[in-house]
Amino acid sequence: MTERPKKVTTARVLRTSRPTPHLVRLVIGGEELAGLPVGEYTDHYIKIVFPVPGVAYPTPMDLNAIRRDLPREQWPRQRAYTVRAWDARAGELTVDIVHHGDEGLGGPWAAALRPGDPVRFVGPGGAYAPSPDADWHLLVGDESALPAIAAALERLPAGAPATVFVEVADQAEEQQLASPGALRLTWLHRGDRPVGEALVEAVRALDFPAGGVHAFVHGEATFVKELRRLLRIERGVPRERLSISGYWRRGQDDEGWRASKADWNRQVEAEEAVPA
Repeated sequence: MTERPKKVTTARVLRTSRPTPHLVRLVIGGEELAGLPVGEYTDHYIKIVFPVPGVAYPTPMDLNAIRRDLPREQWPRQRAYTVRAWDARAGELTVDIVHHGDEGLGGPWAAALRPGDPVRFVGPGGAYAPSPDADWHLLVGDESALPAIAAALERLPAGAPATVFVEVADQAEEQQLASPGALRLTWLHRGDRPVGEALVEAVRALDFPAGGVHAFVHGEATFVKELRRLLRIERGVPRERLSISGYWRRGQDDEGWRASKADWNRQVEAEEAVPA
């Protein structure tokens, strides 16, 4: 059976900005973005493609062909980033990328971008948007989940109750978040604590409102695992009312995490099946 080409979209940098000291906001555009299927979900994401310097790739770029014909060390690397905003009329896609100096792949790349530079990506994917029939909403995440949380808050029905916990490094990393909903927004400053520790404490201490919740919990895998068990087992949140996933994991790069994530998910599901 012939494998369908894995489409790579090529856009161009329109502008960048720094909403906070450790965040690069990237706005891209171009003819290939016309008709991009973005808008159904608030956690839409794209996977930015990072070509290996000096390697000649087929045009148009076909990731399936590359993986078939080139040695692994010449395969482009990919990093997933949530779509912060999509302006279909202007043809502009906005992505927020965390930048911690020379650390990692995406941050230094984003910090060095200039208008006109190419940006290649696959996607978008996505699966979550706040349910209009929920009695209340719970949104929890670290910096990696903040773009999706911000987009979800903008989509809430007018007056919809929402409890939001966002963990960032310090006060300088807070952002202005707008919503037609009725927000109870708490910024948690990590300081020297492990990522997500404050989030687990906050959700565990929360006095859950009455009624059915629709929850969105994303970020570093360790705290996500703890909150998944808390919400599914201790609080009895139905699986279909919970969007929860580890975007990344401490001590692993993106390739390593993606390779092990399926096993991690199976382990978590097996643990959920065992009574506490």
